[in-house]
Amino acid sequence: MELRDVDLKTKIRTIPDFPRTGVMFKDITTLLRDAHAFKYAIKKILEAVKDKDIDVVASAESRGFILGSVLSYELSAGFVPLRKPGKLPYKTIRQEFETEYSKDAFEIHVDAIEKGDNVLIVDDLLATGGTARAAVDLIERLGGNVVALAFLIELSFLKGREKLKGYDVYSVVKYEAGE
Repeated sequence: MELRDVDLKTKIRTIPDFPRTGVMFKDITTLLRDAHAFKYAIKKILEAVKDKDIDVVASAESRGFILGSVLSYELSAGFVPLRKPGKLPYKTIRQEFETEYSKDAFEIHVDAIEKGDNVLIVDDLLATGGTARAAVDLIERLGGNVVALAFLIELSFLKGREKLKGYDVYSVVKYEAGE
């Protein structure tokens, strides 16, 4: 079956004032529900990273897991979850961060990344860059090489890419202010 192009923005629902007033939340559950759109989004990310030598895909809790696990399978790479504090059972390191509307932290097992591993970081959304920067910092603290970061959605107007200067950053769908 040939995969036809999809306007992915038409598959993403915007929820005003969630999780707080003033935030226009990009709900990807509508895209995930559409098998063709989901497959197309994965294909677009795979095309962007196909020339990278990737050992491990690391993804942020929780929507990042959906994309990251599929991509790790397609790339024949390992998968490493970046979890909220207290969710991992073994020894961890922690990195705090700020998002567009909260403060939080990620943890990763101390043995999840081997020195020299080439890592693709995947998440559903790039907004202010806080979450992505925390992921980069965790991977690098364990000796991994971040070869690229891939996102389903980028809110360009929040300038998250600025926190990721020097890294290869790819996003499938970009939104400007007011979209």
